[in-house]
Amino acid sequence: MIEVKVNPGVCGFNTIVKVNSADMQNAELEILTECPNIKPMEQELKEVDGYEECFSKFGDSKVYELARKYCKHAACPVPTAIIKGIEAACGLALPKDVEIKISRAI
Repeated sequence: MIEVKVNPGVCGFNTIVKVNSADMQNAELEILTECPNIKPMEQELKEVDGYEECFSKFGDSKVYELARKYCKHAACPVPTAIIKGIEAACGLALPKDVEIKISRAI
């Protein structure tokens, strides 16, 4: 099982994504979020084909389809975090942290 914790930044709506893949292709997801916009994805995104999600063109996956439907913020890191969790659970990448740092340049 892979667990991805998302601290999304200034909105403060933390999300935890748990992903398991018994066959290294199909992924079962559990999304636990404080975000009212991502919340509907908890019920609609329960299982996906990992290969389809991870090798789709950017924005063409089921994850991004649901994000387009519900998420009101284009910079939300949660959809990417979900796909990174699927990728790791299906053995398509090693589980490695991803980091974005934002600061004002002087």
